[in-house]
Amino acid sequence: MGITKKVTVLAVGLGLVTLSACGSSGGDGSGGSGEGSRTVTLVSHNSWAVSEDVVAAFEKQSGYQLKVLKDGDAGQAVNKAILTKDNPQGDVFFGVDNTLLSRALDNGLFQSYEAKGSDQVLPEYRVDEDKHRVTPVDTGDVCVNYDKAWFEKKKLTPPKTFDDLVKPEYKDLLVVENAATSSPGLGFLLGTAAEYGDEGWEDYWKKLKANGVKVVDGWEQAYNEEFSGSAGGKKAKADRPLVVSYASSPPAEVIYADPRPDTAPTGVAEGTCFRQVEYAGLLSNAENPEGGKALLDFMTGESFQEDMPLNMFVYPVREGAQVPEEFVTFGPQAKEPRTMDPAKIAENRDQWVKSWTSLVLK
Repeated sequence: MGITKKVTVLAVGLGLVTLSACGSSGGDGSGGSGEGSRTVTLVSHNSWAVSEDVVAAFEKQSGYQLKVLKDGDAGQAVNKAILTKDNPQGDVFFGVDNTLLSRALDNGLFQSYEAKGSDQVLPEYRVDEDKHRVTPVDTGDVCVNYDKAWFEKKKLTPPKTFDDLVKPEYKDLLVVENAATSSPGLGFLLGTAAEYGDEGWEDYWKKLKANGVKVVDGWEQAYNEEFSGSAGGKKAKADRPLVVSYASSPPAEVIYADPRPDTAPTGVAEGTCFRQVEYAGLLSNAENPEGGKALLDFMTGESFQEDMPLNMFVYPVREGAQVPEEFVTFGPQAKEPRTMDPAKIAENRDQWVKSWTSLVLK
């Protein structure tokens, strides 16, 4: 999410996945992207997911067959894309978010292209409008989630704000992701920096550490192994009722439950949310730039934008795009999320992560 590890747990690791409704080869029989190729390759993080009928619509509309290369967590995927930019693995990269955007742009990862649907993207999500190197695709809020049943059983009010998390009654209850290796972990760190400022965020983390915060490498471990409120956490007999995840995690817990509950088993501490935006871009030196452009056009279109919520558990950025009722009921966007100017993130991110690592992990 970029924005990202999302609530949907997908296969971890490096793998080439063909997302084609019919499973046929490209129109020219070519297996890879290139001049004249009818295959367009998307490189993304592991949380990419899209409905088969939407892929089929793209392939019919564009004449290109879509292949997707899932390449780890968001940070890992971005770093690898930068290292291979002279000989890219695909034509389009999806999944760089506002926490890592400057790294991608400064390293020349993308070439300019203004997607045909860009004018329909809500103004608050637009960036780089002079060069159009990236296209906004989705948004989501990184927030602390809580296990409703645990807090009800303990007769304890769940935390609502960053300040609450350092109170004695919440000692040893929170698990967070490593800000150096995880997109939501970095988002949470930036949220604390936005809340307490350059001079205050380190003191806050000292208090959080003293209050027993647990740090793990990534979202999947934190949410599905350490958090007592998730379906996976229940099976793992997890004992932490607070976790850094997403505002869209509660509707996922409802949608994937069998039978579906009337209410979500988890809640969101809205005073801890940091807004992420994910982007896609046409890779520099892409072998099939025309196919890449067609894919970016499609990703800003209504059908793709309205398909994303129930597949990747993110919100669309297209004006007027509809979201599922489950999102409205169980996972509304935060009313006042913490945000930060991308330029400030670019200026401070690496030093903040370095300071955070020394402070929290040592």
